[in-house]
Parts: sequence; structure tokens; C-alpha cells
Amino acid sequence: MSKLKIKGVVFDLDNTLLDFMRMKEFAVKAAIKGMIEAGLMVDEVMSFREIIAIYEQYGWENQKVFDVFIKKQIGKVDNKFLAAGIVAYRRAREANLMAYPNVYKTLMQLTKSGIKLGVVSDAPSREAWMRIYYLNLHHFFDAVITFDDTNERKPSEKPFKEILKLLNLLPKETIMIGDWPERDVVGAKKIGMKTAFARYGDTFGTINSGADWDLNDIYQLILIIEEFNE
Repeated sequence: MSKLKIKGVVFDLDNTLLDFMRMKEFAVKAAIKGMIEAGLMVDEVMSFREIIAIYEQYGWENQKVFDVFIKKQIGKVDNKFLAAGIVAYRRAREANLMAYPNVYKTLMQLTKSGIKLGVVSDAPSREAWMRIYYLNLHHFFDAVITFDDTNERKPSEKPFKEILKLLNLLPKETIMIGDWPERDVVGAKKIGMKTAFARYGDTFGTINSGADWDLNDIYQLILIIEEFNE
């Protein structure tokens, strides 16, 4: 009987392959500065807290956050302030959207080893693909599943089952890596996938991830798979 081998790796996108929260912070701060320069009379620190709270309420991908913020400040949406905020936000987002250290090196090595690669993200399809293309990661992945493909968020089993179907892999021969234990680890374990926790991207201060492996650097995946497949 041949030994079980790892044949595929499925990645979460935000805070696993790219530093989403760092990018968001820089972009929001730039947007506030832009709106202030355009004449909006607000405090930078208080505005940052307020905009982050609006994102937390309406969702991190919501496109109307600045409309809500401006209306709260002056009672209506002023397009001059809105345009200043959006333009500054987009410029800062593009300048600060970065893959974590060793992401390219790891994906390249996994691809060369014949490991199939996929992404499962709760982000909307367009946003997920734009981030993947912006970072020039698109050629690494055999399949990508976003929220729009299943209309279910992790830890639902549906996105995990869908990606495995596209990759033509069994759960037990695939590792899922993500930064959110309650979604990425729990959901993948439900269907029998191996799990790795992206501790380097953790924004929750997680102590016990419940994953098979905790990674302080994404490159540790290479060593884990080599050891497992030996």
C-alpha cells in the first residue's frame, strides 16, 4: 500500500498570501488626508477609528464606506470630498498591496514540485481576482474559489469541497492554509483536509489555532510537505 502524500495546497487570500490589513490601514489613512486637503473638517485619528468601525459593520469590501462616513460628518454626501477620498485611497492601496515575504519563492517551489495550488477566499470574485492579478500570482493557481462562486462563506464545507473538485484531489492529500482558525481551519477539518495556520498574518492574537501546523513564515510549507512526502 503506497504511503499517503500531500498533492495540493489551498490558500486563503487576505492575510495569508497578502497583507490585507496593512494595505487597508495605509489606504484609509491616505483617504482621510485626501478628504481633509479637499476641505473636510475632521480629526484624522477619530476619522480612522470611525471608518474602520464602518467597515466592520458593512463589510471590508463595501464600496460605500466613504459615502456613509461623509454623510455622518456633514449630513450629506459631497462628491468633492468623496472623489478626493477615493482617489487617495486607490493610490495608497496600489502602493501598499504586497505579498508576504517568501510567498513567490514558496509558490514557485511548490509548482516545480508538481503540487497543485488553489485559493479559497471569502472576498467577492472581482476583488479577489484583482488582488491576485495585481500581485502577479495568477499563473500559480490551478483553481480559485471566491464567495461569489458558492454564495457561502467559510467555515461552510461548500467552498472547500468545490476547490477540491476543481483540483481533482482528496481532502486527506491537501493542506489548507489560512489566518482565521474559526473559518479556515474549522471548515477544512470538517471535510478531512490537513490544516496550517498562517500565524504571520494573524490579526486576532490567536493562541491555539487547532491546526496541524502553525507557520511563522509561509516557506515552512515546503519543509512540512517534503518531510510528509519523504
